[in-house]
Amino acid sequence: MHKGLAAVILAAGKGTRMKSALPKVLHPICGQPMLQYPLQAAKQAGVKQLTVVVGHQAETVKQAFADEQVSWVEQTEQLGTGHALLCAAESLAGFSGTLLLLCGDVPLLQADILKQSLQYHQHEKAVVTVLTAEMQDPTGYGRIVRNQEQVLKIVEEKDATDEQRRISEINTGTYLFDADFVLSALKNLKTNNSQGEYYLTDVVAAAVSAGKKTRGVVIPDATQMMGINDRRQLAEAEAVMRWHVNSELMLSGVSMIDPTTVYVDSTVEVGADTVLHPNVQLRGATKIGSNCTIETGVVVVDSSIADGVHLKAGSAIEESQVGPSCEIGPMAHLRPGNVFSGKNKIGNFVEAKKTLLGEGSKASHLTYLGDTEVGKNVNFGCGTITCNYDGVSKHKTIVDDDVFVGSDVQFIAPVTIGRNSLIGAGSTITKDVPADSLAIARSEQKVIEGWTLRKKSQQS
Repeated sequence: MHKGLAAVILAAGKGTRMKSALPKVLHPICGQPMLQYPLQAAKQAGVKQLTVVVGHQAETVKQAFADEQVSWVEQTEQLGTGHALLCAAESLAGFSGTLLLLCGDVPLLQADILKQSLQYHQHEKAVVTVLTAEMQDPTGYGRIVRNQEQVLKIVEEKDATDEQRRISEINTGTYLFDADFVLSALKNLKTNNSQGEYYLTDVVAAAVSAGKKTRGVVIPDATQMMGINDRRQLAEAEAVMRWHVNSELMLSGVSMIDPTTVYVDSTVEVGADTVLHPNVQLRGATKIGSNCTIETGVVVVDSSIADGVHLKAGSAIEESQVGPSCEIGPMAHLRPGNVFSGKNKIGNFVEAKKTLLGEGSKASHLTYLGDTEVGKNVNFGCGTITCNYDGVSKHKTIVDDDVFVGSDVQFIAPVTIGRNSLIGAGSTITKDVPADSLAIARSEQKVIEGWTLRKKSQQS
């Protein structure tokens, strides 16, 4: 037998009220699936042995968390919370310590609350400790019936008397158990209730009948215990989590002009003295350095932004690395695969994809750089296009250091431009250009004097 702290997370429900093909616990909150949060809180509270009970679309849920070190248990029939925990009994064989029970659709519960509840549970030597909350409107929740510290029973709304329904302390569905006691008690549960299910709450009454200590811990912030049953509650939880994420960032030295309109995933890192303007979205595995300015409407996804970068309004950046002191935008689009060394300028309506830019190189406006390898201090004039696709394959354009590219140039890849060359405006470059050269590829200009006058006289 081994002791310690184990946890079971209940995530088997279908989530009918979500009206979604996606399992409820996979709906995202601040960029992570809902189930990720109770998993994270349990680990931060010191849990080493984690079991997740799945049911509806079990394989989909398991695939979403394939990298997690957890035991998966399938509840094939939805016969209540007591039955769900009983399904996990086999995975807990040999464990006799404290068992934490969490709900996969309660994502806002913080690890510090779990730690405090655990300390109280162990200090009181209780066999059951239920986390509770005071609700102004407790409708729909199970009520806590107490005799001072001792919790006598938990009564579900449908089974409650009128007097019991007036109780404002409710069951949050989160428990701490003595593992030996609860796994033994589960085997004796009955289904004599309005739902015909095995209620986990009946374990409390069983403990009282056995003369054991049962306790309740009132959580000061009831919003942490919010359960998600429909998309309205999902949006409410998102707003709470977003404020939590933004608050932590601001406390760490990040400025937000209007934090209520800034959307930062819980996986994102942002450095001190960075300023986030309204309607910024930072998603996924994004890292933002210090002393950056990120203007209105910027969206950054799975990208690394170094120190001192200025992302101007309306720019979109995906899976790219932006080096220090770059200026991007406004209205620039960095598609996946870009690596900018630093001090680069990417101006308005410039699109880049799989482009490596050496230090100091720039494309100030109306340019497309795709599958391009660029050296240092290269200037691309307005309207430059790297023609990287021939209808079958993609090809690379290589531009060496100190090249100046005039406006309206097309590079027909594959092509290499040598160091310190100048490409004349309006050129279509189809062949390699050696270093220190001038390349011009455009048709000869013809001027026919008096042509418009003759044309008009013919028409009249």
